[in-house]
Amino acid sequence: MPRLAALFAALVILTGSIHSAAQAEDKTLTVFAAASMKNALDDIDAAFTAKTGLKVSASYAASSTLAKQIEQGAPADIFVSADTDWMDYAAAKKTIDEPTRANLLGNSIVLIAPRDSKIDNLAIGAGFDLAALAGDGKIATGDVKSVPVGKYAKAALEKLGAWQAAEPKFAMADSVRAALTLVARGEAALGIVYATDAKVEPGVKLVGTFPPDSHPPIIYPVAATTTAKPEAKTYLDYLHSSAAKAVLEKYGFTYLIKPTS
Repeated sequence: MPRLAALFAALVILTGSIHSAAQAEDKTLTVFAAASMKNALDDIDAAFTAKTGLKVSASYAASSTLAKQIEQGAPADIFVSADTDWMDYAAAKKTIDEPTRANLLGNSIVLIAPRDSKIDNLAIGAGFDLAALAGDGKIATGDVKSVPVGKYAKAALEKLGAWQAAEPKFAMADSVRAALTLVARGEAALGIVYATDAKVEPGVKLVGTFPPDSHPPIIYPVAATTTAKPEAKTYLDYLHSSAAKAVLEKYGFTYLIKPTS
């Protein structure tokens, strides 16, 4: 009988441990964020966890991919998009909590080349001949039909009169970080990425910046999803803080809102 009681006690303890572990797991916030956010958001998430004790699991990909995954039921608490189009898409699908939405960040797009390239500082403007500059090489960016950086790149090149000649040379990647990697490895002669990406990759160099008026404003909106845990508000509050602003600006993002703390 004592042995049976001991087994029962052990079972109760084990069940309690599993329940506690499940509760701890439930407290983990899942953030779906544009690939270009990775370095900055990793730092922010570490600081947020240290301050609050809440764990963060971040998934980085193209905003288009993330928006569709959320639509299909992926368990995200927060969505950070690299453009307003995909946040609008999520809103139309009723997968984000509209009142929590805010335009958090700005960025710029730049032309990059491998670190050892002979191409150097260029003035990018009307009549810019990107096709000739690439020569026999490829030009990497995100898919111009869906990935925000690719959409911005195509808009800029069309405005500057360079798209038609350059289009056949493009290597379309599934995210801005994939495009960045192609250039860093020398598999593409040039690439169009965000300024923040060029800043964190030592294998590339920045050779030109696209005029801000050559493409739609680059805006990163953030929102909680409609299935978000209550703790998502704490995370959004942290993104609106001076501490988050300092980290994001360190990585080259433009902070578009006034910090609330």
